[in-house]
Amino acid sequence: MKPQKVAFVCLHASAKSLIAAESFNRLASQRNLPFRATTSGPEPDAEVPANVVAGFRTRGIDVADYKPALIAADQLVNADLIVSFACDAGRRLAPGKPEERWDECPAVSDDFDIAWGFITGRVEKLITRLAGQ
Repeated sequence: MKPQKVAFVCLHASAKSLIAAESFNRLASQRNLPFRATTSGPEPDAEVPANVVAGFRTRGIDVADYKPALIAADQLVNADLIVSFACDAGRRLAPGKPEERWDECPAVSDDFDIAWGFITGRVEKLITRLAGQ
């Protein structure tokens, strides 16, 4: 199976894309798939918001020390797919790369659990599709 790299992109790189990348990487690892995800954004927060840290913690995941990353074109060079959450930075920095838009994702700041369910459900479908299962 061909390794796949997915770049998840959201404005602040600290909630939606972080949930997506963390869940993607964990699921790929559990299924022994050669897939890897990254997370970044054009206006990264200085740190992960407290409600996001708390939401991850309830799921046994510690992201308190994670530092949101600024998106850069060189990060996207090897990406097989860009998944954007209401953010055009990936398309601007890597024109021609395959892109999916998950713009209808609920706001993490409104309800972490609802956003978590939406994102992890999409990630599950994406991994299944990439794996050809």
